Amino acid sequence: MKRMSIQAAAVMLGLAAATAAGAQTLDTVKARGNLICGVNEGLEGFSSKDASGNWSGFDADFCRAVAAAIFADSSKVQFVPLSTSDRFDALHNGKIDILSRNSTWTLSRELDYGLSFAGTTYYDGQGFMVPRAKNVNSALELTGSKVCVQKDTTTVRNQADYFDANSMKYDVVLTDSTQDSIDRYKKGECSVVTSDVSQLYAARLGLPDAGEHIILPEVISKEPLGPAVRQDDPKWRNLVQWVHFAMLDAEELGVSQSTLDQAKASSRPAIRRLLGADGDMGGKMGLSKDWVVNVVKLVGNYDEVYERNLGTKSKLGIPRGLNQLWSLGGIQYAPPAE
Repeated sequence: MKRMSIQAAAVMLGLAAATAAGAQTLDTVKARGNLICGVNEGLEGFSSKDASGNWSGFDADFCRAVAAAIFADSSKVQFVPLSTSDRFDALHNGKIDILSRNSTWTLSRELDYGLSFAGTTYYDGQGFMVPRAKNVNSALELTGSKVCVQKDTTTVRNQADYFDANSMKYDVVLTDSTQDSIDRYKKGECSVVTSDVSQLYAARLGLPDAGEHIILPEVISKEPLGPAVRQDDPKWRNLVQWVHFAMLDAEELGVSQSTLDQAKASSRPAIRRLLGADGDMGGKMGLSKDWVVNVVKLVGNYDEVYERNLGTKSKLGIPRGLNQLWSLGGIQYAPPAE
């Protein structure tokens, strides 16, 4: 019995230590006074910096939403631009609090880098862009092509698998970044660029003759993109995950920047729980009761963030597609906030 008590005490101490470790990121962020967010060095629609040094984009706005949840101030974010090869090491080594950088959720990345993806904020897939003059209508017509593909990404393997599975010959041109792929494409060093479809939409905007390039209809991979955090802090992962879920729930319940005041007076139980009028889910996460109010007020619900950065109100004009709510034909789905 004494031996069992010692073992039980050891387990309890271990759980206590894990709980203490799990609170570190939020405590550190609060003590520092801002959130450090890793983003793409420059990808239109997701994260890009203007001449005045202001960051915009879907991924940048997600970090602002997390800051709004914590501080009731969406400006308390320090953006750190990261290359493809640096992004996961920067998170693993504690240089950033969250990685919100169009990164695909895979098992190997969680295992190899000791990180966890906190949700899928954008469902994407890999595609191909070609000059309209090639008169190509399908990726199955690309045999014999030179294909520009960014190294150190899942894109390389996906492209190789697709061509091999269809017995198509090709030459690969490995590049250092999406912009490098586009630069080589413009110089004629390759006749095809392959990347996530969202990146192809963004890259095409930078071409002087954007209308002369088409994105082929085939989508050859699953690319669930979302924010990543370190595995040693489940409390922090839970917070980041629920910021995303809350933005989806807000859209589904009709809570937006323009309807927020009306929603705060609502008698609907689901809305009252979401906005903190009933219960105290925020307190259990280390946040204020009205943290969702702050997210919606300062950043917006999921639809508002999507449309201004990627959708019909943006330069990219990417349809919602899979990123539509589940109730409208998409697969974006959030648990109820209760």
